[in-house]
Amino acid sequence: MDSDICQVYEDEIQSLKEEIKLLSKKYEDSQQESTYFSDKEILMSVKSLQRELQGESEGHESAADLQAQLESLETDLSFLMKLTGIQFTGLSKKTLERTGNKTVRKYRLSGSCCSLSFQLEFQLLEMQNKGNVSAAITDLSITMEPRGNSDLDNFVSSSEKCGSLLTFFRSLSSYAEWYEHRRCTFLHFKEKYPDIVSLPEGLLGDYILLRNPKASGFELMIVWKIHINEKGKTTPVLDLLTKVPKQVLDQKMAAIENAPTRFRSMLLVVGIEEAIENLVNIFVSER
Repeated sequence: MDSDICQVYEDEIQSLKEEIKLLSKKYEDSQQESTYFSDKEILMSVKSLQRELQGESEGHESAADLQAQLESLETDLSFLMKLTGIQFTGLSKKTLERTGNKTVRKYRLSGSCCSLSFQLEFQLLEMQNKGNVSAAITDLSITMEPRGNSDLDNFVSSSEKCGSLLTFFRSLSSYAEWYEHRRCTFLHFKEKYPDIVSLPEGLLGDYILLRNPKASGFELMIVWKIHINEKGKTTPVLDLLTKVPKQVLDQKMAAIENAPTRFRSMLLVVGIEEAIENLVNIFVSER
């Protein structure tokens, strides 16, 4: 009789173990599911946490400290976003493997820097050894919009091979700043001189045209390319190309031939905007 009772208890214990194992598996799976947070959801979560911290009971003396830390982190994040121009719009995370001291997670990250958008996908390998945690990024994949710049494409490919997110974001910030500067400059001159300045490739193109209505076929092309090497160093390169009818060329051969050289000299002396402004004024005076 006693052995039968023991067997019943053992069966019950085994059943409970199986149920615990099943519930643990479901919980683990739920933790591995991808999560996506929009800006609105993040803000709501932050405010909810703030309310919880404010309403903590007297038994939690560190609530005020936690709230202060949270506010400090928000301030730091806001400062970094303004400093770099980088804003994150989406994040998803999935745990692929967790065994012993090893954890592998897969991340998807989207955002923008000035007028450039990006999407990242990578795996993060975390190893814990004697209290020390090391992390390594693998399988980095980067998608940039808009595309078409061979230099940028090569830089992205190099960043994917190296797996360095710090280098990528630092260089992206510099490149996007020049990219936005060029866009704003082209827009400024297009709005200021609508009869003279045209943008055949739009604001995101790398050149503008100056056309003289009084001299058919007389055009100046200001080319503004933004080079970025595989290490992430960004360099703006500007030049002037001319398209001049033969009758105009015969009359002002020396001045037109020297125009690109003088334009490059002005760039060094007065900067990009002032050099373009001077060129437009000279061009207008020739009408």
